[in-house]
Amino acid sequence: MKPGIHPPYRPVVFRDKAANSAFLTRSTATSDKTIEWEDGNAYPVIDVEISNASHPFYTGTARVLDTAGRVERFERRYGRREAK
Repeated sequence: MKPGIHPPYRPVVFRDKAANSAFLTRSTATSDKTIEWEDGNAYPVIDVEISNASHPFYTGTARVLDTAGRVERFERRYGRREAK
């Protein structure tokens, strides 16, 4: 790596406001706001709209689409294709 061209890579807290959860990781992202973490140190905090704590896929609240019903509706509407 060339010296002096990369942004600093440091600990940052990402906070999901929707799920009221936060996690500490390392990133090059910057923020003017800080938060005191569980270890007593202050870290920059970045608020995110959605994370694995609030995303429907990861929380298990995602709806499952009825693909069989869609196929049957398509076949009723347009008819079944003949096999070649």
